[in-house]
Amino acid sequence: MNSTFCKKATDIRAPHGFRLQRLLSWQWQRVLALLLCDTAALAIAWQVAARLNRFYSPLPPQLSWGVWLGLPGLFWLFAAVTLILFARSGLYSSSTQWKNYIRSGQMVSGVYLSSLVISYFYDPKLDLPRSLFFTAWFGSVALVIGFRLMTSPVLRQFEQTQTPIFLLAPAERLSKLFRLLKRRSRCKLVGAALSSTASSTTTLQAILASGAREVLAEGLPQTELASGLYWQLRRAGITLRLIPSSLEMLHRRGLPEIFAGIPTLRMEADFLSGWDYRLKRMIDFIGAFVGLIVLSPLFLGVAIAIKLTSPGPVFFCQERTGLHGKVFHIWKFRTMIPAAAAMQAALEQQNETDDGVMFKIKNDPRITPIGQFLRRTSIDELPQLFNVLLGQMSLVGPRPLPLRDVERFDPWHHTRHQVLPGITGLWQISGRSEIDTFNEAARLDLYYIDNWSLNLDLEILLETLKIILLGKGAY
Repeated sequence: MNSTFCKKATDIRAPHGFRLQRLLSWQWQRVLALLLCDTAALAIAWQVAARLNRFYSPLPPQLSWGVWLGLPGLFWLFAAVTLILFARSGLYSSSTQWKNYIRSGQMVSGVYLSSLVISYFYDPKLDLPRSLFFTAWFGSVALVIGFRLMTSPVLRQFEQTQTPIFLLAPAERLSKLFRLLKRRSRCKLVGAALSSTASSTTTLQAILASGAREVLAEGLPQTELASGLYWQLRRAGITLRLIPSSLEMLHRRGLPEIFAGIPTLRMEADFLSGWDYRLKRMIDFIGAFVGLIVLSPLFLGVAIAIKLTSPGPVFFCQERTGLHGKVFHIWKFRTMIPAAAAMQAALEQQNETDDGVMFKIKNDPRITPIGQFLRRTSIDELPQLFNVLLGQMSLVGPRPLPLRDVERFDPWHHTRHQVLPGITGLWQISGRSEIDTFNEAARLDLYYIDNWSLNLDLEILLETLKIILLGKGAY
């Protein structure tokens, strides 16, 4: 098989020769955009710090290394170390790693804290101006994270339209995955093949000939994957994206380690385990409190609009299932006529979900005209900030569902009740009303639970904001 792709027998891990086409690919364009973004963020932070520092004390002579492009030589040292560290840590190479905003801020802090230690051992009497150091440090962290957050939607949009994808899947899943990709993304599908043929010469030739930059695969033959497809794609510079089972997702959380001569995966709790969750709850409370104050004029305007256009109360209160199955009352702006609950039984036959767990009708006759607007923009969900303040919900988490839906759950669906429900979640940014079965939504919730981090919450909030502004996927 290897002879098809190289003139002489070589180690399967050996890369192909240099190709100019790879430098012109979207991956390299993304790297260049991120490098410019990070450099600009660091430069602006230092410019601000340098201007503020003029009112205090100048750089000591030992650290005055000239000025290039309007910035001191010390900045270029800090910037070079930071960018190299980013590159070594995968914050430029991977299509998902670069979105680790929190980690980028942590690395910037690491560079600044390390400089303190190095400067002390270099010269204990060396006194770096505190106004410069702390302003540059905190400014760099804030701007690097902020610039990456602003750049993220643009890069994601280009990534979906610029990346040609080849699909590998079992026969029974191939057509469904193809339809899902066409409906939910803007990626360019350039070919498809059965996963059972993944390591065959014909399939590998088809992948290379298609010009694919990524291969999306499900149900690959495990015995052939390591020795065949993975390394051939890696040599060609093509990304392999796997659709894992629940067990495989658990495996990927482990650290490979040989124990008693046996290959194992160790899953160890973090040293600071628990503090990230405490920070999440602090962000929930502060975010909900500030949000209610800032949005109070909007609340008043919506309340007036509801009263003027439809008889009935401003708010809608409904029982939902929360943490550990505990029932609580969720608050929303009313978007339906007062008799909506009584009409639902008669509308059950029009339910558009495939499995009937959730109740969805695209043109629900119970929704008021103002309710259509509130749902499309998700403004109707904002009163749930009160639920967050009461500790019943979080800003991000699995959506709490009505009791009617929970009664139709399969046993494994209840795993989502092990965490606080949220105003928004992975389900809401991954299709919302386009999801046809609750199994799809439940798998997204379980993925969120298994892979939770503050960074994932931040990414979900950012994507939610974009969806709200575009009014996409809600009815």
